[in-house]
Amino acid sequence: MEQIGLINLGLLFLSVLILVGIASSLIATRFGAPLLLVFLIIGMLAGEDGPGGIVFNDYRLTYMVGTVALAIILFDGGLRTRLSAFRGSLLPASVLATVGVFLTAAITGLLACLVLGLSWLEGLLLGAIVSSTDAAAVFFLMRAGGLQLRRKVSATLEIESATNDPFAVFLTIVLVELILLGPQGSTMDVINLLVRQVAIGSVAGLVGGYLLVQALNRMSLPAGLHPLFAMTAALAIYAAPATVEGSGFLAVYLAGLVLGNRPARAFPSILTFHDAATWLCQIVMFLVLGLLVTPSKLLGYLLPAILLAVALIVIARPVAVWLCLWRFPFTVREKTFISWVGLRGAVSIFLAAIPTLSGVANAELYFNVAYVAVFISLLVQGWTLTAVARGLGVALTETAPDTQRVEIDLPGQTNREMVGFPIIADSPILTRTDLPSWIQPIMVARDERVMTWAEAKALTPGDYAYFLVPTERAQRLDRLFAASDAIQSHHPVASFEFTGAISLDELAGAYGLAVPDDLKGLTITEAFRLRCEDRIGMGDRIQMGPASLTVSELDGEDVKQASLEIDEVELPPGKATARLNDFGLYGRLQAFVAKLAERLRKD
Repeated sequence: MEQIGLINLGLLFLSVLILVGIASSLIATRFGAPLLLVFLIIGMLAGEDGPGGIVFNDYRLTYMVGTVALAIILFDGGLRTRLSAFRGSLLPASVLATVGVFLTAAITGLLACLVLGLSWLEGLLLGAIVSSTDAAAVFFLMRAGGLQLRRKVSATLEIESATNDPFAVFLTIVLVELILLGPQGSTMDVINLLVRQVAIGSVAGLVGGYLLVQALNRMSLPAGLHPLFAMTAALAIYAAPATVEGSGFLAVYLAGLVLGNRPARAFPSILTFHDAATWLCQIVMFLVLGLLVTPSKLLGYLLPAILLAVALIVIARPVAVWLCLWRFPFTVREKTFISWVGLRGAVSIFLAAIPTLSGVANAELYFNVAYVAVFISLLVQGWTLTAVARGLGVALTETAPDTQRVEIDLPGQTNREMVGFPIIADSPILTRTDLPSWIQPIMVARDERVMTWAEAKALTPGDYAYFLVPTERAQRLDRLFAASDAIQSHHPVASFEFTGAISLDELAGAYGLAVPDDLKGLTITEAFRLRCEDRIGMGDRIQMGPASLTVSELDGEDVKQASLEIDEVELPPGKATARLNDFGLYGRLQAFVAKLAERLRKD
């Protein structure tokens, strides 16, 4: 009975820790603090040097918890990587996730050899442990700060953060194997290990992902079991290649990638379930890793660990990013921001436990240095992420639309789903007379009544509207149902509509506007395709000096209608304004529009 009591006490303590951490997220969000840093600190406070006084040094349990958590996190990362949406960013992000990880590991490893006196193989192992970035940390901070980045930058960071973990894990395991082999290890041993890990992991992931899609589409499971089936299958896909010396982490990521890019039954519920599961995994990982560390033991490694953490932030990551992206069309500001967004997270501390379990020399050094590096990265880079994005001008002026979209899975449907939105005052949908052709209105809920679209006649604030849409386009509707002030913060004084086939050069010439160099000679549709990486959405915008061109209506994948919004009255004279000047009307028109704009703002 005493053992049962201890187990219950342990469960109570762990659940209280998680509840305290989740409640602390409200404070973290308000002050812009990295949420995962909060869980790390709570774990430390509960540990043997903190008020909790819990002595926890079970690396085997830590590795098991970390393995399950990381497999689920990587599977979720694959689910959310839409290849069609990120087509233009896939190559640079892939280079960052592979070559970038290796360069970061190599540079950090060289510095570790100089600072800590390690051998080159040991230094490279330490570099590999801290080489990957943390997707959860990056995107929580973006959401918390209401930050919306340029599409190219955001997509590159999202793919890199989701895909670099398998390579970092793979590199760490290979280096541990090499250190254990010692002098008797040969080049062929390394090559064989690399080929075996990649080949077995890739085949297992692609085949496992395909079989998972087929199983989901053909099996008639009870409602609610699809997400659980997918998660359990993901763990099996990880474990199968790992038992025969393949890369299980690469396999589980590829399986998620296959599932996320194929029509599958119950996909919205799978995605929602894994969003919650990923957060739980992150929380448990950070709490366990916080318990595992002993702050008093960190003191002996503190100074060299801080030096390496700073070098990782200001030398290793920037050098790796600039070398990887020098052939891609990123501006200096974009490269600088991507260099700064190299937050380290739970994966680095988890990888630091592998040398301990494998019996590698200096295992305590790897763990403590990695812990300090993660702590400083979350503290410094995490807290300044939003300010740096806005300071470098890579953040869009409008924030991400804050909508309460409800996704409903339809039995037997794999390509379409039902989505519902609450209708709020001042949302763009209230002023539209038509809807995009790919939307099928289903019903409207109003005052405890459910009506057809024809019965409702027009949407009013307080309604709930439901539509049938293609699965891959559901997110595009968000801007139609968000409050107008959440979509654009400026006040155009004039607005003109143009079709997507009009030349951008002709449009700019008529109004005396400047066309960005990379968009010259293109039509409006072609310009948005280039800027949006072939993924045009409602509300996407191109700035043209004092005016902005905004997508107002789509026809499939093309721009049907775009709105030219003039933000300033004082425009450089073009052909149209020059003709007004010839008749002395331009000055009067300027004064009239200025007065009208001022009156509208006061009203």
